[in-house]
Amino acid sequence: MPFSELCGVVFDFTTRTDAIMRANTLEIPGRAWYSPRMPKIALIQQEAVAEPAENKQLQMQAIREAAAGGAQIICTQEMCTTLYFCRTQDCDLFDTADPIPGPWTNELCALAAELKVVLVVAGFEKRATGLYHNTAWVIDADGTFLGSYRKMHIPQDPGFEEKFYFTPGDLGYKCFDTAYGRIGVLICWDQWYPEAARLTAMEGAEIIFYPTAIGWIPGEEELYTAQHCAWETVQRGHGVANGCYICTVNRCGVEGETTFWGQSFVSDYCGQIVAKAPVKERTILYADIDLAALEAHRRIWPFFRDRRIDSYSGITRRWGK
Repeated sequence: MPFSELCGVVFDFTTRTDAIMRANTLEIPGRAWYSPRMPKIALIQQEAVAEPAENKQLQMQAIREAAAGGAQIICTQEMCTTLYFCRTQDCDLFDTADPIPGPWTNELCALAAELKVVLVVAGFEKRATGLYHNTAWVIDADGTFLGSYRKMHIPQDPGFEEKFYFTPGDLGYKCFDTAYGRIGVLICWDQWYPEAARLTAMEGAEIIFYPTAIGWIPGEEELYTAQHCAWETVQRGHGVANGCYICTVNRCGVEGETTFWGQSFVSDYCGQIVAKAPVKERTILYADIDLAALEAHRRIWPFFRDRRIDSYSGITRRWGK
């Protein structure tokens, strides 16, 4: 079967019958009828400001706006309560971290319950004195705090001094069963590692969210197009290899010398872009996710069935033999 036919005709949303749609709908009190196999996603692409309290209010307002637009799963960008302060090393910035769970997550739990939405929120976690993580957490549509994911891969590059601030994650790769679907969360630098996406999908995730903070720095102008192409392409490939939707939300704006390139996007299990935000503008990006089509796709291209798990022991080595 040609790839274009598999991805463009067999699963064309417009060919789905009303009978199938009715069979896949239910009602949650306070929400319109919706399909648990066709949730609406919203990604919040924002410019950050200096004060964490103001960023929190901006995120709460954007969540309300996204819910009013019909979104059922809403995701923020990486470190959504602060500027991307990892451009420098400054011990005073540890004061901007929050306990997770704590007062900030309690506010979000109440908001999720009020709006009947699932929230994926990413911030700076204070775990203990001197111990901090780059963390995302998931709250279900009834306000239940489902758990956290701590960023596993921590970069150290000019303008991205993350090893100074963040301890590598120790919670493993996770799937969260929510009212609107089985979702996984990875964070920014995790995007470059196929192992992370694979293990998250193997936990049961059908949608993988990537809260992100990535941009261009001066002196690399000739690489700007290639860098963005690599970033988007590798994630779309994770979606193909694992039969998942990919939902990546980046920040935008200029902070110091870093120009965050925005362009948050949603891609499907064939790697096709479903929705994409602009480079510079604050955006709430919406996309409809068809999990019934995803299941049909996995039956035709059963990559998990054909894995040769007996041949992969070398993957746990740092290099070679």
